[in-house]
Amino acid sequence: MTERFEASAEDAGRRIDVVLARRAGVARTAAQKALAAGKVTVAGRVARASHRLVEGELVEAHLERAGVAPPEPEDIPVVVRFEDDRVLVVSKPAGLVTHPAGGHETGTLVNALLGLGIPLAHEGSDRPGIVHRLDKDTSGLLLVARDEGAHAFLVEALKEHRVERRYLALVKGRPAAPSGTIEAPVGRDPRNRRLMAVNPSGRPAVTHYVLVDSFSVSSGPVSLLDVTLETGRTHQIRVHLAHLGHPILGDRTYGGASQAASALGLERPFLHARALTFPHPEDGRAVTVTDPLPAELAEVLSARLPSSTFS
Repeated sequence: MTERFEASAEDAGRRIDVVLARRAGVARTAAQKALAAGKVTVAGRVARASHRLVEGELVEAHLERAGVAPPEPEDIPVVVRFEDDRVLVVSKPAGLVTHPAGGHETGTLVNALLGLGIPLAHEGSDRPGIVHRLDKDTSGLLLVARDEGAHAFLVEALKEHRVERRYLALVKGRPAAPSGTIEAPVGRDPRNRRLMAVNPSGRPAVTHYVLVDSFSVSSGPVSLLDVTLETGRTHQIRVHLAHLGHPILGDRTYGGASQAASALGLERPFLHARALTFPHPEDGRAVTVTDPLPAELAEVLSARLPSSTFS
């Protein structure tokens, strides 16, 4: 598989192995193997994995999947919320990993997409069609590209903040302000490299929230927030809301395994990607797709809030 692209302003200063993995839709290890084998050039010269890109540099890579079988189609139900010949928007259920990775080589959303039997961008890669990800236990909408041009367009639109991603989150406590913006860099937690944290050496991250409603349980108030991502760092919403002092209920990783979560019967983080608005790669028109709360989350709210606040 050959990948060619010109480094954008967003790519500038970032390691080529990281950028190449994202652009080609492959694992970072696959990009690093190609670099180690001398199969990646920048401005016509063989590049090292540590090379940091400069805007406008031309990258050409020949990627192989030696010894790694491509993901196979599997009969896993997946709900398609929008479909045409260039783009899919699917509803990922909680518990489903987005793409194959260590410990999750099968049974992923990618396997489900391949089971649909339709063309996807970067077929044969680890992540065919995948434009962005959701955490395993987060449900909701994901963009999928059906051809390489659509994939490049949508990835660029994400970087340029032209894709609006809205979530519903149920959190511990009640924010001091009815709306706000959390602007804090997110990077690896220096105490546990498997987790993310607000970290001064991390990448810039911006999250906006609006209070939808609140109610009380035996341990105190909880709040339903409408959350919008401006950037898309790993675990960003979960980390930012925990940093604000309002962890997502049911999120055992970032402080949401509370009495309130137990009282509500939550067995997963209450975080759902409810709406996507994106420019269509064909003509740039704005497309908005919505996804209702899954039953296990809707039931948590149905006896406590008017349905109009979360439908």
